[in-house]
Amino acid sequence: MVTSSFPTFVAVFALITLQVGTEDSFIAAVYEHAVILPNRTKTPVSQEDALNLMNKNIDILERAIKQAAEQGARIIVTPEDALYGWEFTRETIFPYLEDIPDPQVNWIPCQDSHRFGHTPVQARLSCLAKNNSIYVLANLGDKKPCNSRHSTCPPNGYFQYNTNVVYNPEGKLVARYHKYHLYSEPQFDVPEKPELVTFNTTFGRFGIFTCFDILFYDPAVTLVKDFHVDTILFPTAWMNVLPLLTAIEFHSAWAMGMGVNLLAANIHRVSLNMTGSGIYTPNGSKVYHYDMKTESGKLLLSDVDSHPLSSLAPPTAVNWSAYATTIKPFPVQKSTFRGFISRDGFNFTELFENAGNLTVCQKELCCHLSYRMLQKEANEVYVLGAFTGLHGRRRREYWQVCTMLKCKTTNLTTCGQPVETASTRFEMFSLSGTFGTKYVFPEVLLTEIHLSPGKFENSFSSRNCPKVGLNIHLMKLLHPWEKDKKC
Repeated sequence: MVTSSFPTFVAVFALITLQVGTEDSFIAAVYEHAVILPNRTKTPVSQEDALNLMNKNIDILERAIKQAAEQGARIIVTPEDALYGWEFTRETIFPYLEDIPDPQVNWIPCQDSHRFGHTPVQARLSCLAKNNSIYVLANLGDKKPCNSRHSTCPPNGYFQYNTNVVYNPEGKLVARYHKYHLYSEPQFDVPEKPELVTFNTTFGRFGIFTCFDILFYDPAVTLVKDFHVDTILFPTAWMNVLPLLTAIEFHSAWAMGMGVNLLAANIHRVSLNMTGSGIYTPNGSKVYHYDMKTESGKLLLSDVDSHPLSSLAPPTAVNWSAYATTIKPFPVQKSTFRGFISRDGFNFTELFENAGNLTVCQKELCCHLSYRMLQKEANEVYVLGAFTGLHGRRRREYWQVCTMLKCKTTNLTTCGQPVETASTRFEMFSLSGTFGTKYVFPEVLLTEIHLSPGKFENSFSSRNCPKVGLNIHLMKLLHPWEKDKKC
């Protein structure tokens, strides 16, 4: 259940479903990078030209890394695609790739740059970590030779992977992760299976995945559930999509839902709706950045708990479906209508009154809403919506969503279209749903794309079932084969 008892201007609310160290806290940093892109070409550039471009981007990252270290940061996350961008074919990306070894080889590229062939990018990143005594996560491309006569080996004789690397304060390679869930990335290959990558520090246990991975059980949920990480390092090149999938809204909800810290570093590219980085904890955002007006990058720093779960109150196990079915039934609305958020068909019902109790259902999912507005603006329409099914064009993620949101206009056919501003003030609301999984993520997005400042109550807190707070969306994400699992 999501509850709120304070006045606020609300643009979108929703619910989305889906100790190692000795130090109690640490300063974390993320950098939102305005990447310098290569010229578009259908033929590969030289390896020298590729390196020149990457060095221009690393020059910018170097200033951010130094600044973060000077302010006491122990670790910094830089974005996905930060060294060269994203518009490539398999052939045109190849000059940018290096062979990245397994961290078990015990390698400090800064001291032995030729041990694994031509690796100038890895050497420079390693030196940045070493010279500034800070953990550095960067994203670059890995190439792995294979036998071209083997049926799975690509024609050029190499597997090519979207890869995260982490160097420790001595410059040693301590982690390597190959992205599993690619999103429109023909230049890269999918690894044989999802990789579950962790590493330990004196200030917590860390896990890694990239961008689109966050929407899937493996590796995202498994890292938290089975590997008990404290903090996720999350480089991304995230294009914001209202109303449910802006970066700051979903990433903060994921951290709250999973009960871990999330260090999210996004690309900054206004023309592609790419912005939104932050340092998020189970209790809300520590600091975040959303900027669609300027073209510059941004460094974010904050002190966070090393072991966030241990700092929370003892959890009380909650079964979402059981809770929702114990609510005194609100009348299921007869005045429901069909509407779409992106390609997902929702059942909506309008909030006609200034206060009320509503229920809307779709298949097995029923969403319950109690609300009270201070003043309903005559030119604004709000709806309660429910969706359960495979999401979007790809039909790869099974979602359940309860949402209260503002329609773009007073015409109900616009409900679910992107909206950035709102004037109606809600004094309170409580949103819950009969979700079929414990992985429920509470999103709250206020007018002009702002996160709630923490002024909302979480009715439940559980290590097994995530906390849910003020969001006009409750979303659950799960694999299709998890559909019948209960909390």
